[in-house]
Amino acid sequence: MKSLSKNAFLNGFRNLLNLLFPIITFPYVTKILSVNGIGQYNFAQSAVSYFSLIAGLGISSYAIREGAKYRDDRKKMNVFSSEVLLLNVFSSIVAYVLLTISMFTVNKLQSYSSLIWAFSIQIIFTTIGIEWIYSIYEEYEYITIRSIVFKIISIILIFIFVRDSGDTVNYVLITVFASVGSNVLNLIHSKEYFHVVKIKFKDCVKHIKPVLVIFASNIAIMIYVYSDITILGFLATDHEVGIYSVSVKIYNIIKNLLSSLLIVSIPRLSMYYGNGRITEFKGTLQKVYDSVTTLLFPAVVGLFCVSKNVVIAISDYSYISAETSLKILCVALLFCIYGWFFSQCVLMPIKKENVILISTCISAVANIALNFCLIPIWKENAAAFTTLVAEGIMFLICATCGQKTVRIKLINKNMISVLLGCVAIVCVSKLVLNVNVGIMVQLIIAVIASAISYVVLLVLLHNEVLCGFVRKIRCRYEK
Repeated sequence: MKSLSKNAFLNGFRNLLNLLFPIITFPYVTKILSVNGIGQYNFAQSAVSYFSLIAGLGISSYAIREGAKYRDDRKKMNVFSSEVLLLNVFSSIVAYVLLTISMFTVNKLQSYSSLIWAFSIQIIFTTIGIEWIYSIYEEYEYITIRSIVFKIISIILIFIFVRDSGDTVNYVLITVFASVGSNVLNLIHSKEYFHVVKIKFKDCVKHIKPVLVIFASNIAIMIYVYSDITILGFLATDHEVGIYSVSVKIYNIIKNLLSSLLIVSIPRLSMYYGNGRITEFKGTLQKVYDSVTTLLFPAVVGLFCVSKNVVIAISDYSYISAETSLKILCVALLFCIYGWFFSQCVLMPIKKENVILISTCISAVANIALNFCLIPIWKENAAAFTTLVAEGIMFLICATCGQKTVRIKLINKNMISVLLGCVAIVCVSKLVLNVNVGIMVQLIIAVIASAISYVVLLVLLHNEVLCGFVRKIRCRYEK
């Protein structure tokens, strides 16, 4: 059985690479392609994203949940994977048909036809890439190494083939190659885990209902995630949108890194529950919850304390007013990650996707309604607050339903040690921020000093998660 902590590290590292890739290439690309070229690129990408959503349905999440219980039974895995793959091929065909109709009926899209068709390659390559099979078998080392190799190749290709403002199509093709080019290898390598068997489409019908429920949840999440910026754009100015975009960017970076631990645990949890290993299911859930708590609280508290410095570091002084909305989003981050824990790690494995759908729909409605009411008054801070409310609603519904089935110890010795460690972070950050040095120097010293004080205090308080991590490292070196 692969180590969850190792899987979490590998998946976190892969997410970090995905964040660094545009940071490395974007300054060069913006100079070469100009504002118009970047605008065309982003418009075409956003247009195709809707058809990619249709092609994907909720198949990946469903396949991981259901397939995890078959991973030790090759015969059942062959049948299940073939059925899911056929369903995914069908949904991809539907997506391409709808895209083709849109290209002929929407005049605006015709102007971007070459870029849109280039981006649409992602749809078929995502389908044949069957990434979910590697998540089922927890092959995060393979996924990470493959990602690193293709990202490096793509960076080289960008500097070779994107040389003037007319190379926008080249840039699209290279970014598509970076994200899904490795999926050809996935298809070849997948023979180690399953073989396609002969089936009929009627065999796939039983999968459609749960897949569509998950798909509906994904749409609801997409609505309330993007509605704040969209409505802010209509009811406020470009300035407020720009300010809020900085806060959201920082929020998403931290959220994606923290969610890595949760994502890698889903196949294991689904396998335990699907095979009736309830004791192991509950034990793993508690470990995941404690591990998330140990990382989440210091990240939120630390970011809250140095929010001003982080905003300036990632942008400049003209975005300083983003500090307030970022602090609000810090609180939202707590509800977001814990809500994700209960929805994806608890409710999804036990087949309570209907609860997830209801909670996301209620959150989406509340988010949109509050946005229209509050944004005219408080601008970007209102958008941050409505995100906090939406994430809070999602958390409360999912946690309430999840706790009825699986009793997680929410307040325990681990939580207390973490909260005391966060007090140390606040004290150290306040001291460092009062020292009259540069913003970046303050930020670096505050982060390092806070991290050291947090870890030291957790060791003194015998935090179970940290002590367990230290024991694993010792055992590895002793071998």
